[in-house]
Amino acid sequence: MEMRKLKQELADNTYPGRGIVIGLTPDGAKAVTAYFIMGRSVNSRNRIFVEDGEGIRTQAHDPSKLGDPSLIIYAPVRVYRKDGTTYMIVTNGDQTDTVYEGLKKGLTFEQCLQSREFEPDAPNYTPRISGLLTLGGGDYRYALSILKCMNPASGGCARYTFDYDRPIAGEGHFIHTYRQDGEPLPSFEGEPKRVRIPGDIDVFAENLWSSLHQGNKVSLFVRYTDLKTGTYETRIINKNE
Repeated sequence: MEMRKLKQELADNTYPGRGIVIGLTPDGAKAVTAYFIMGRSVNSRNRIFVEDGEGIRTQAHDPSKLGDPSLIIYAPVRVYRKDGTTYMIVTNGDQTDTVYEGLKKGLTFEQCLQSREFEPDAPNYTPRISGLLTLGGGDYRYALSILKCMNPASGGCARYTFDYDRPIAGEGHFIHTYRQDGEPLPSFEGEPKRVRIPGDIDVFAENLWSSLHQGNKVSLFVRYTDLKTGTYETRIINKNE
């Protein structure tokens, strides 16, 4: 698969919607993840990311303007630890909690998501995108998932999982909810895109944020986790702050 420049991918798309990037720094020392949200409606744009334990959650910037919270208020990032292994979950909805609870029961990432499907927001039927980073003892692997509407008439859900067991230094994968802007919004298609990952967290965060459409971007989360020590650095950028 062709290596893409993430900055260019975003600059050429006014509305990729929500996006997840997971990869590895060029020195092979740090796991990398990023999650961004965008919005076209007042309700979607009225959000910020706030830290919540080792993860984050969305929150209304102005509570007086909050409409239906069902699809916009959730925990995009949660961390679960068991037997020396750290699982970092990142998603675009409340399926974060579904994966978290499933992992506690010993389910695989794919099994956790069997009970979920795309969002009930016709006519867009927004895909649910999810990522799982698994770290322990210096080892690292990650997976990405997308749950899409097969056909609005049938209501069937297509579930795709992409598992990367030997991440390549300086590379990652990018998945997002929409191919581009539109009415209705067309869902992402194909495999997650192969992208370059820089070694500096601030460079990565700035490149991502500056590349997102100024009128539609809302919030960005970036984390670099040291594979040996488990320590991490986090950056959060909110347009509304």
